[in-house]
Amino acid sequence: MPSALILIANGTEEMEFTIVYDTLIRAGVKCTSAFIAPSDQSGNDQPQPATAQCSRGIRIVPDVLQTQLSETSVGEYDAIIVPGGAKGAETMSQSPLVQTLIKGFYEQGKYVGMICAGSLAAKTSQLPRQPLTSHPSVKKELDEGISAIIRVGAHCMTPDRLRLSRRSSGDLREANHKVLTVAHHFTDSVTVRSQTSFPSRGPGTAFPFAFALVEGLCGAQKRLEVVHPMVFPSGTPL
Repeated sequence: MPSALILIANGTEEMEFTIVYDTLIRAGVKCTSAFIAPSDQSGNDQPQPATAQCSRGIRIVPDVLQTQLSETSVGEYDAIIVPGGAKGAETMSQSPLVQTLIKGFYEQGKYVGMICAGSLAAKTSQLPRQPLTSHPSVKKELDEGISAIIRVGAHCMTPDRLRLSRRSSGDLREANHKVLTVAHHFTDSVTVRSQTSFPSRGPGTAFPFAFALVEGLCGAQKRLEVVHPMVFPSGTPL
């Protein structure tokens, strides 16, 4: 049975969390929601409440807390999903643990789903250059280039999607490494699939986003099986 780790924080967008969680459950994916706490000014994680208060005030009880996650959690799931909501996405994208998890999932060829402002996590986690989409409010931040050191030959490196820096690789003493410029290509597509990452735009694209994840984790036939009983109006682009 495929499994997914779905992050949640105070300020997470309710639709982006619940629609994805519910749709994956319908497809037979084992879902675990994990609360991510913001850090205080000293860099320490703040106390974790029993419920997450989402962007419109709805409270959701997470399955596990941040303290129950670690780098080894990558091996326990097939996908990690980062919802949007400005405040929640900021907390997640700035979390060192979340950054480590996202890089781990990506490098192991596992799925990374990001929707709305959650796509900022691709930047802070320094994922390789790839097409991205997001809520228009964070487009400017995603358009800005960042630099990262990526292992040559690592799973996450795709030569046709990465632009080598003009710096000579000889400037870097570590063997088998090169300096890469990671500037994500922004697109207005509803949902983008790039290798194992699935970015999407916002609350209104939550269903197509969830169905793309279902297809990636469970196959095209399972996607059709999940879509049909939901009774979407004829002609709905999914």
